[in-house]
Amino acid sequence: MELVSRRDPHLREVVWFAACCRALTLLLQARCLLDFSPLFFFQALFNLLIPDHAADAFHPPRLSEPGLWDLLLERLLGGLSHWDAEHFLFIAERGYLYEHNCAFFPLYPLSVRAVAEGALWPLQRLLRLRSRLLLSAVLLNSLFSVLAAAALYKLGCIVLQCRRVAFLAAVLFSVSPANVFMAAAYSESMFAFLAFSAMWQLEKGQSWLSGLLFSLASGVRANGLINAGFFLYSRGKCFALQLQVGSGSVRKLPPLWKQLLSVASSAVLMCAGIFLPFALFQYYAYVRFCGPGTGLEQAVPKPLLQLALDKGYRLAAMDGVKPPWCSQRFPMVYSYIQDAYWNVGFLRYFELRQIPNFLLALPVTLLGSWAAWTYIVANPRHCVTLGLERRKSEEEGKPRAGFCCPAVFVYVVHATVLLAFGFFCMHVQVLTRFLGSSSPVLYWFSAHLLQEYEPLLWSEGTGNQTAAPRSEKSLLGKSPGSCGKGTSENPIVRLLLNRRFITPLGKCVLGFFLSYWLLGLILHCNFLPWT
Repeated sequence: MELVSRRDPHLREVVWFAACCRALTLLLQARCLLDFSPLFFFQALFNLLIPDHAADAFHPPRLSEPGLWDLLLERLLGGLSHWDAEHFLFIAERGYLYEHNCAFFPLYPLSVRAVAEGALWPLQRLLRLRSRLLLSAVLLNSLFSVLAAAALYKLGCIVLQCRRVAFLAAVLFSVSPANVFMAAAYSESMFAFLAFSAMWQLEKGQSWLSGLLFSLASGVRANGLINAGFFLYSRGKCFALQLQVGSGSVRKLPPLWKQLLSVASSAVLMCAGIFLPFALFQYYAYVRFCGPGTGLEQAVPKPLLQLALDKGYRLAAMDGVKPPWCSQRFPMVYSYIQDAYWNVGFLRYFELRQIPNFLLALPVTLLGSWAAWTYIVANPRHCVTLGLERRKSEEEGKPRAGFCCPAVFVYVVHATVLLAFGFFCMHVQVLTRFLGSSSPVLYWFSAHLLQEYEPLLWSEGTGNQTAAPRSEKSLLGKSPGSCGKGTSENPIVRLLLNRRFITPLGKCVLGFFLSYWLLGLILHCNFLPWT
C-alpha cells in the first residue's frame, strides 16, 4: 500500500510528526534519562502524593540473570513493559502457558517473537530473549503507530472529502491520549494500523484486501470482530442504492435475485474470513486446556509452576482437571477469562470505589457522546434512514464534506457502539485506549472542532508571514469549514506556538490530548493503575 507518497506534503508531514512524537514518548519514559526530562518534577510529585500501588498484576519471575546490556535496556525501555505488556512479552517468550494468557490474541506476540528471532538475531549474544522481545515490541509499535497515522490520513481524505480536516485528525492521532499504549508492548498500534488500513481499502473499493486486513485485525484484538459491520453495511448500502436508481438505468442492472445472491455470498465469505482467526484461537485454547494431559507440568520451570500455585493460575491440563468452560455448549475461553479473572460484565464496574476510574474515562466519554450527538443533529434524516436513502446531493455528485458528511455515518455508529459497550460492560479506565486505537471518529471530531471554531487555523502560514489579501484568504480557507488543500504546516505546532490566542474550546481539545499523553506516561511507566 502506498502509504507514503512524495507528491503529498501533508502525508510526509504526518509521517514525520508521528515519528517525532514516538521518539519523544520513548525519550520521556526512559528511566535513566528521567532526571533530565521535563517529567521529573511531575513524577517526583506523584511519588510524594501517591503511595506505591500494590498491583496484583501479572509479573512472572525472570529465569535468567540479566547482563549489563539487559540492565541498560531495562532502564531505557522498562517502563513500557508493565501491566498487559507483561502478558504479551510472556506469550511471545513461552506461549500460552497459563489459562488467563488466552485473553490476549496471538498475532501481536507472534510478530514480536518473529522480529526478535529474525531482525534482532545478531543481538542474541548481548541481550537475553526477553530483552530482545521488549526491543522488538518497541520497534514494531513505533513502526505501526506511524503507519496507522498515515492510514488514518488516507482514510480521512476519502471519507471526509476534506484534506485539511484529514490532515489535522492524523496529526492529532500522533498525540493521542492513548499514546503511551501505542509505544508500550501492547497490541494497540498494530490493531490501529490494520483497522484503519482495512477501512481505507474498503472505501477505495478494494473489498478483498480490506477483508484480509480486517481478518488480521481480529487476530490482534477481540473487538476486531465488530469491524465486520463495515463490510456488511457497505454491501447493504450498495444494494439499497441500486434498487433506487432511475428507470433509465434499470436495464443495465442484473436481475434482483442475482444481486441478492452476490450480496449474500460476499457478505458470508467476508464475515467468515473476519471471524476465522477468533474461531481458530478458541479451538487452539480448547485443545490445549481441555484436551488430555501431555505431561506439560514437567516441562515448565519450577518458578513458573510456583507462580501458578501462589496466584491460582491454571496450567494446561493441570492435575487432569479440566476448566469449567470446557464443558459449555460453546466452549470459549475468551469470554470465560473476562468473566472469571477480570469480572467483566454488564454494570459490574458500577461501584463507588470505581469513581476515580470513571472520572478518568469522563473526557473521552463526553467527546465520543458529543461527536455522536453533533452528527445526529446535523443529519437527522440520514440517521433515521440509516444512510440507505439516495440523496439529491449524491445524484448531483456534490456530497457534503467534513465530519458531518454522509460517509461518516457508519463510523459514528461504530464508535458509539464501542463507547456504550466499553462504558457499561468493561473496565472503564481502558476506554481511552479502546476507542483511541479502534475508531477514527475521536480524531475526526476533534479536528472538526478545531477547524470550525479555532480562528488560528482559518488562514495558512505562520504568524510571522505577511497576511494574504482578502481575495486570497478566501482561496486559502479563511473560513471555518473550508476544505481546501492548504499547506503542509503542522496545525498542532501552530496552535502551541500561538497558545495565548487559542480559544477556550481549542485549549480543552488540545489539553485533553496532551495532558492524557503525559499522564499516561507518568502512571503507566510507574506501575500505577492506568490500564
